[in-house]
Amino acid sequence: MEYIYAAMLLHKAGKEINEENLTQVLTAAGINVDTVRVKALVASLAEVNIDEAIKTAPIMMAAPVAAAPASTAPAAEAKPKEEEKKKKEEEEKAKEEAALEGLGALFG
Repeated sequence: MEYIYAAMLLHKAGKEINEENLTQVLTAAGINVDTVRVKALVASLAEVNIDEAIKTAPIMMAAPVAAAPASTAPAAEAKPKEEEKKKKEEEEKAKEEAALEGLGALFG
């Protein structure tokens, strides 16, 4: 993951994402650099528009905190809503995990 972070740091700084720059950033962070991983990352990012990828990436957000119910509705009515909410959260998590699997394949 530190390789991706280094590439994102270079992108944010407006620097070219190449093997030399990536290696320098990783070395400065105290990471033992694997040149094969650096080359693979640079090659995989060559055709990627990083700004566009960031815009279209699924946003990982913390689950919103549920407010206390305003009415004194029976607990039986609240359970189906909670189950629906949990189901939706699980579906979103599954979608995010599927999207991230592609990046994981880069690093074996």
